[in-house]
Amino acid sequence: MTQFTLLIFKNLLRSKRRTVLTALSIAVSMFIFAILVSLPTFANQMLADTASSVRIVSRTKMGFAYPLPEAYKLKIATIPHVVAVAPLVIYGGIYHEASDQFPSVATEAEEIDMWSDWGLTGLDEFKKIKTACLVALGTMRRFNLHVGQQIKLRGTVYPFNVTLTIVGTIAKGPVPSFLIFRRDYFEEAAGKPGIAHEFWVRVDDSRVVPQVCAAIDNQFANSPAETRSASEAAAVGSILARYRIFMKLAECLGLVVVVAIGLVAANTAAMSIRERRSEIAVMRSIGFPSWVILSLLVGESLIVALSGGAIGCGVAFGLFKVFALNADALGPFVSLHVPPFVLAETLGVAALMGVFSAYVPARGAAKRNIVETLRAVD
Repeated sequence: MTQFTLLIFKNLLRSKRRTVLTALSIAVSMFIFAILVSLPTFANQMLADTASSVRIVSRTKMGFAYPLPEAYKLKIATIPHVVAVAPLVIYGGIYHEASDQFPSVATEAEEIDMWSDWGLTGLDEFKKIKTACLVALGTMRRFNLHVGQQIKLRGTVYPFNVTLTIVGTIAKGPVPSFLIFRRDYFEEAAGKPGIAHEFWVRVDDSRVVPQVCAAIDNQFANSPAETRSASEAAAVGSILARYRIFMKLAECLGLVVVVAIGLVAANTAAMSIRERRSEIAVMRSIGFPSWVILSLLVGESLIVALSGGAIGCGVAFGLFKVFALNADALGPFVSLHVPPFVLAETLGVAALMGVFSAYVPARGAAKRNIVETLRAVD
């Protein structure tokens, strides 16, 4: 077995340039494949994570420009199975320059536990200090902020600024860059308009979410401010739907790239085997069985393909790690990563590419008549 392995590696080093270029071409294709396959996989995972959520998002049918009255909170709270209601106001402030804008929202301090699964810290201070705010880790990294720092946001939707004190962070929010501050501070600065752009509702069982959504919308039907309520999973799905066509194109492109590079690898393997016809004929003439020669040729191709696949997977994995640490402009996709099973799938595709690209020409060469092979050699 050791001699068999040494013979494979010896043959791989016969043409170092060809081996390296073939491995790199496969690495590029597997890199593209891993990234493109990760996109729909990540989207499906996001939907799966919220499928069992007990939260509902209720908005106005007419869009964010038409907020809902805060009085809806008490009416929603009376609906069976509702255990908490949190009004949310979209402030939309700018930090320093216009390019530094990120989502900023205000909610009631006593309802901040609605999003306890987002990895919130500093909740006690948030409930005590009127100017307190919680900032997502992506925003903290982007502007080099720290807990205890005071920041000022310039109003865009509303003609007033807010001065906030960072008391905690948000580790796992729906988007990597956003900020939450207290709605009572917003109401005071805005002149007490008594509005909310969204109502987040928590129910006691995920199975009653559709029922409660219908009850909320029926309660405010034919009112001046009708609502459209949906589960958190549906709300996330509406965001991801904007990228759905892109994901489909990504899957198709990944398949095209793999097939194209597979054809190139098959042509390279065929050329390599053709150049070694005399060597194969000599090996058979001295007693090497056909299956041994076939295994050698396919093994060489498999090693090259797996090497390229490993390089491609490593680069894709590292690239997403860099994005996760240093960028927040990709919206919910900034936390995109290559799942372990996608890495395994990519390596499996690389292995199949290596085996099938070499198997047909290798089998033909291993089975060919020895005398005919030697005569065909120039």
